[in-house]
Amino acid sequence: MTTPVRNIAIIAHVDHGKTTLVDAMLRQSGIFRENQELITRVMDSNDLERERGITILAKNTAITYRDTKINIVDTPGHSDFGGEVERALRMVDGVLVLVDASEGPLPQTRYVLQKALAAKLQPIMVLNKIDRPDARPAAVLDEIYDLFIDLDATEDQLDFPVLYTNAKTGVAHRKVGDDSTTLQPLFEQIVTSIPPPAGDPAGVLQIQVTNLDYSDFLGRLAIARVFQGTLKRGTEVAISKLDGTIQPTKITKLFTFRGLDRDEAEQVAAGDIVAIAGVEGIQIGESITDLANPAPLEPLLIDEPTLTMVFTINTSPFAGREGQYVTSRDLRARLEKELLTNVSLRVEDFGATDAFRVLGRGELQLAILIETMRREGYELMVGKPEIVVRTENGRRIEPLELLIVDCPESFIGIVMELLGSRRGEMKKMVNHHSGRVRMEFSIPSRGLIGLRSQLLTDTRGTALIHSLLEGWTDYAGDMAMRPTGALVCDRAGVSVAYAIWGIQERGEMFVGPGVEVYEGMIAGENAREDDMNVNITKEKKQTNMRSSSADEAIRLIPPRDMTLEKAIEFIADDEYVEVTPKSIRLRKKVLDAKKRPKRWQEIRASVDASS
Repeated sequence: MTTPVRNIAIIAHVDHGKTTLVDAMLRQSGIFRENQELITRVMDSNDLERERGITILAKNTAITYRDTKINIVDTPGHSDFGGEVERALRMVDGVLVLVDASEGPLPQTRYVLQKALAAKLQPIMVLNKIDRPDARPAAVLDEIYDLFIDLDATEDQLDFPVLYTNAKTGVAHRKVGDDSTTLQPLFEQIVTSIPPPAGDPAGVLQIQVTNLDYSDFLGRLAIARVFQGTLKRGTEVAISKLDGTIQPTKITKLFTFRGLDRDEAEQVAAGDIVAIAGVEGIQIGESITDLANPAPLEPLLIDEPTLTMVFTINTSPFAGREGQYVTSRDLRARLEKELLTNVSLRVEDFGATDAFRVLGRGELQLAILIETMRREGYELMVGKPEIVVRTENGRRIEPLELLIVDCPESFIGIVMELLGSRRGEMKKMVNHHSGRVRMEFSIPSRGLIGLRSQLLTDTRGTALIHSLLEGWTDYAGDMAMRPTGALVCDRAGVSVAYAIWGIQERGEMFVGPGVEVYEGMIAGENAREDDMNVNITKEKKQTNMRSSSADEAIRLIPPRDMTLEKAIEFIADDEYVEVTPKSIRLRKKVLDAKKRPKRWQEIRASVDASS
């Protein structure tokens, strides 16, 4: 007798509590020993995920509730990682849609719900964080109904069950304030509301790969759902490649999921999620099917990328000092390896042999890739992010974003002025009478490049910004570039406090004293629109002449800490971010000041065109 199975994905906007809820479900399902030491957000196993407090990669786990196996897929909440969500929805029969009981549905809630409804998946609505003092579950539920109607949900989909949870304490309620003290109502709702997987265990074998993993002992692992038939260990099967060819292979090992572990299995029947070893060369989206009677599934369709950046080898005077992998061959091999597991990325050759054009969903997705590479020992340089422009029917079109800004009432004017200069159009404004206002804008994706840091500065760190790809629109023309110039080092050496003291009134510094610099490296942001070449290595000359200002105390303003994201947002078209395992530097593309073109003419032309 086969065990009943339910396959479910947890989808929500970023920071609404998905991974915390999975934590509580794992703890209450009896997967862990009573004395087992556990960390919070146990599913966020990646170092970057734990540092940033966000989920980047979709991951599988499984629990058992009253003899029913529940396969759970934890998905990212940030729209830049939407490709992970699209793959996860292919593996499941229903979704837990998590919404913050105070913030309500936000752009990523809309995006993932739209995908789930289009795939005809059964939703269970979970209002989380009901313990927040500003929770408003009744009003948020009305907003959710409006969202469902806006997304053309069917009557059956509108008849969704609603649960109220506090994921941190592991409590679920059918009604706010009932006497439940565990997540049992949630488990029961999953078993009763989510349909059992369709598929005949005796039918023709059909399996689709939706994720890849790697084991040092077993090599590449394909994580897949068995849609039809039964997969047995040691059998000869056919892999249907993306180009339509059939490749025979033998299955060496099978694993099913249990908590955070994988259990070896002899066979896996239709409906379950499985990890398959011994299938070298298999890619995401490919099908595993019967060798004698192949019946491949449709390949996965992933939304197109909207942003592009140029990755190139490090050509600065400090190249090769800190990194282990510095050549274009290393860079190409690493990007090709990334393509195997990240289906929403594209890589193209860019003119020269040592440069590559990487296309992705957003700045964060590409910044995470760059940060991962630098931690692995790679040295590279990246250019300014640019949007992908397409031509359809003779018209140039560019991606359009839905932008939601949540800020205090006192900053409404500043936000509207800033977004107006970036061709943003306000669609809606809602005041919840809590001192904060939520505004919705339609804005070209170009307008979001460098927006976050500027908006946080203008609103003194109080604005919350969320965006979502809304569609494509006619190209809106030129847009204003960065209005400030750069303070550029005019010679190599070591930065000196005395020199910085004389320069800091010209703008904001990025480097402090005692830092090694080279000609063409950017040391700070100029307050004016043109670039300024500065000597940051100038030392104070000792003399035996007396002077009233000779012993004046040097007071330095602390330099701005340029993280990778801030650096990518800051750079202009003629600049690179130099990324090494230990350093992040900004530099001009042309290091020699005599050969470098002037920037102020480009700035003025750009501002005139956008006004």
